[in-house]
Order: sequence, then structure tokens, then C-alpha cells
Amino acid sequence: MLQVFVTLSRLANKYFAVLVVFAGIAGFVIPETCKLAAPYISILLGVVMFGMGLTLSPADFREVFRRPRDVAIGIVGQFVIMPVSAWVLCIVMDLPPEVAVGLMLLGCCPGGTASNVVTFLARGDVALSVTITSCTTLLAPVMTPALMYLFASEWLEVDPVAMFVSIVQIIVVPVAAGVFAHKWLGRKLDNIVAALPLVSVISIVTIAAAVVGGAQKQLVSAGLLVFAAVALHNAMGLGFGYLFAKMLGMNLSKRKCLSIEVGMQNSGLGAALATVHFAMNPMAALPSAIGALWHNITGPVLATVFAKMREEGEEPSFFDRIEALAAKQKAGDAPEAVQG
Repeated sequence: MLQVFVTLSRLANKYFAVLVVFAGIAGFVIPETCKLAAPYISILLGVVMFGMGLTLSPADFREVFRRPRDVAIGIVGQFVIMPVSAWVLCIVMDLPPEVAVGLMLLGCCPGGTASNVVTFLARGDVALSVTITSCTTLLAPVMTPALMYLFASEWLEVDPVAMFVSIVQIIVVPVAAGVFAHKWLGRKLDNIVAALPLVSVISIVTIAAAVVGGAQKQLVSAGLLVFAAVALHNAMGLGFGYLFAKMLGMNLSKRKCLSIEVGMQNSGLGAALATVHFAMNPMAALPSAIGALWHNITGPVLATVFAKMREEGEEPSFFDRIEALAAKQKAGDAPEAVQG
């Protein structure tokens, strides 16, 4: 049974972007059916966050004390570059209030958990990526409402206190429950942990379908505009994240990490908050729904480019060691134990 979960989870991760595309199409074609999941968006995201907590351990937070400067740079980059970029795009593109609030909400969310996998594929600093994602997620109850109140109040009324409570319920409580479950139950949770990627993908895909279904009519009239805004926002995050790290003297591995961390948002949280706090404005959830797709396309594409970039004196990555071992096996030079 465990192997089945592992196999299905790998397939779900591999075809995640494709599944989100199909979910979006389903939401557009059969909106009434997909909208049935709308009341459960917060619960679905809570399940994803609980899964994140199950994968965390105290070691994931040691980087805060080992490399406080690097972690602080990542946190500042996340909560400065993305909100400011979103605000600039809202002004320059003269976005409608609903879309502007939705893009700001996406920009004010913490980093997404997919950024850790993408950083690994990019041969970036994975430990730093995990720590930054964890820290920005735990800071989200304060930072996201505060930034939304600062930047988005000019378009729609924002209640930072209510948003704080929502984020605590949707993120902090499930993550904390997952961390405690991991600590006290340990290896007894192996089967559950093996299924986490599959459960997370199903949850996010369902959220995307529900959001698109709820805003299907608005998507017809403004879909291209929203897509352009989300794509530009994502590009600014990826680009400025890399430049910000380079400007502060970080090495290539850390620059890759910062680019991906800053550019890939927790779009599921954005969709959930938009559904709860801007229910009368369904367009507000669209940027996050589109972001769930777009971020998981541009991230792996950028990772492919980053993986080919090397720095003088850089230590061999996991992939480098695997490739070297494969080359030795092909040449017949591998140790006997490995050959067998």
C-alpha cells in the first residue's frame, strides 16, 4: 500500500501543472458543479498546511540561527518585492478594483511549498528554501493582513483583524498540529506522509476548479487581463528575487533559492482568503487561481535553466553525484557493490 501511495504521489507531482489546467477547464465548462466545492476551500487548504507541518522538524528551523542573515534576506524579499510589484502593476495596468485586490492578495501571501521542490530541481539551497517558506508561512497571519491593509484598502474595504483570524485558522493551527503529530507519532505516520503530495495536489486542484467555476462569467470578460497581470507579477518576483540576492552578495545557490522563493506564492491561501473575505467580488480570487497554474509552469522551466548554471568552487549537488555515478557505471568503473 505504501508503494502505491508513493507511486501515485510521484505521478501527481509530475503532472501537477497539467492537472491544474484540467481543473481550470472543468471550472469553466461545468461551473455549477465545481462551485459546490467553494465552501470547503479553507478546509482543503488546511489539509495542505497540515501536510506541510507533518514534513517539518526542528532541524528545518535551525537555519534561522545558523544563517540569520540569509533567512532575513529571504523574508524581506518575499514581503517587499511581491507586494510592491503587485501594487505597481495594479497602478500601471489600471486594473479593476476586484482584480487589483486579488493581485495584491496573491502578492501579500507567503511562499508556496512547491518552491522547495523547484529549488531542489534548480540545484539551489534547499535548506534555506525550506526555512524561508516555513518562516514566511508562520509570519503570514501578521504580514499578509498588514500589507493588504496598507496597499489594497484604496480599492476595497480590508478587515485586517478578520483576515488575521482566518490565516491563523487556515495555516498556523494546521501547521502546528502537523508538527506536533510528526514529533509524537514519528514513523507511525509513514503511510500518511507518503500520501501527502497526492492529497495536496488533489486539494489544490479542487480549489482551482472551485474558484474558476465561481468566477466563470467574469473570466470570459477579463481573463486575458488577469492572466497578463499574474504572469508579469510572477516574472518580476523571479527576476527581482535573483537580483536582490545578487546585490547582497549571495552565492549562486542562494540566488537561485531567493528567485524561486520570492516568485512562487502560496496561491491556495490567496484563493481561500479571497473566497472568504471578498465573496461579493468573485474576480478577486482569479489571480490566485491562475497563479496556481502559472507558478507551477514557470518554476520548473526556470529550474531547468538554473540547473545548468554553475559557480566556480561550487560543491557537487545531489544531481551531480548521481550523474557522476551513472557515468562511472556506464564506463564500467563503478565499485563492485554499486554495479551489483
